[in-house]
Amino acid sequence: MPIVKISKQKKRVEIGSFEIESPLVYEFFNKLPAGERDEKLLKALNIGVLALIEDRLSAFLSKTSNELGTELESLKLIFDLKQELFFKSTIKGTNAEEDIASYLSEYFTQSKVSDEVMLTGSMEGRMSKNKTGDIVCFVDGSEELRIVIECKFDKGVRLGDIRSKEIFTNKTDTAWSQLIESQANREGKVAIIVFDISGVDNSILQAVENVRYIPEVGFIAIVDYQKADFSNLTIAYMLARDIAVNSKPVNLDKNVLSILINRIIKDIGEVLEIKKLVNQNIDNNKMILLQLEKSLMLIEFTREYLTSFLENGNLTKEDLLEFYFADDVKERFKQIEKQISDI
Repeated sequence: MPIVKISKQKKRVEIGSFEIESPLVYEFFNKLPAGERDEKLLKALNIGVLALIEDRLSAFLSKTSNELGTELESLKLIFDLKQELFFKSTIKGTNAEEDIASYLSEYFTQSKVSDEVMLTGSMEGRMSKNKTGDIVCFVDGSEELRIVIECKFDKGVRLGDIRSKEIFTNKTDTAWSQLIESQANREGKVAIIVFDISGVDNSILQAVENVRYIPEVGFIAIVDYQKADFSNLTIAYMLARDIAVNSKPVNLDKNVLSILINRIIKDIGEVLEIKKLVNQNIDNNKMILLQLEKSLMLIEFTREYLTSFLENGNLTKEDLLEFYFADDVKERFKQIEKQISDI
C-alpha cells in the first residue's frame, strides 16, 4: 500500500496518518502520478537533510526570513538547494539530461510540436558499449527523423575544430567528436551538444556566443542551467528540426560512385609515385654529393703534394707510396659519407 496519498477535498498530502498542510507541497505531489509519489517523497527527505547539514544555506535563509514572504522563501530554498545539489552531486549530468528532456517536452506541448522525447543516456546505442547521445527526439514521432542531443556539463571538453586538431595526441572528447559520435551512435539526422555557461571551456566560448552551426557536424548551444534559461537550446533545436525535415535523400548511383572512387585511387597512385620519385631523387642527390666530396678531397690531396714539390723540388718514394694509397683521404671521406647518409 502506498505511503503518500493526496486528499483533494482537504488539499493535503497524507503520509500514513501524518498530514502536511502546505499549498506548495500539495501542488507538487498533486501533479505526480500515484506510482511516483513515494520515490519523490524519499528524494525530498534527502534534500531536506542536506539543507539542515549546510549551515550557510540555513543561516542565509534565517537572515532573510523577515524580508521574504513564505512562498518566495520556499521558491528560493528550492533554487538554492537545486544549485547546491547540482554542483556537489556526481550525477549532475543525469540531472541536467532529465531537466533538458522535461523542458523540451513542455516546449513541444506549448508550441504544438508533435515531436517525442526519449532519454537514452543510460542505454547502449548502435555502436557497441557506447552510450553517447543523451536525448533522442523523434520529429513528428518518426523513427527515421531523429535529432540527437548530447549534454556535456564538463569544462574539460574543448571545441576540437578539425582544422586545428593534432591527430597524434591522446584521444579526448571534444564538441566536434561528440557531435559526430552522437549522430553515428543514435542514427540521428542532426546532432546538438549542450554546454552550461557556468562550466564551459574557453575554446568553446570564443567560438560560440549563444548558438553555432558547424556544417555537416551539428549545433553547439550554450544554456544557463541555474537560471533555467534553455532559450539557446530551443533556437538550436528548431533550426536542427528544419534541417532534418528538409533534408533530401541521396540519390546514389553505384556506377557513378565507382567512377569517382577509381579516380581517387588513380590520384592516390600518382601521389605515391611522386613520393617514390622524390625519394629516388634524394638518393641520387646524395650520390652526387658523395662524388663531389670525393673529387674535392682528391683534388685537395693532390694539390698538397704538388705544393710540396714546388716548394722543395723533391718527391720521395715514400711520398709516392702515401699518394698511391691515400689513407688519410679515405678516413676523412668515411666521416663525410656518414654525414651525407644521415641527411
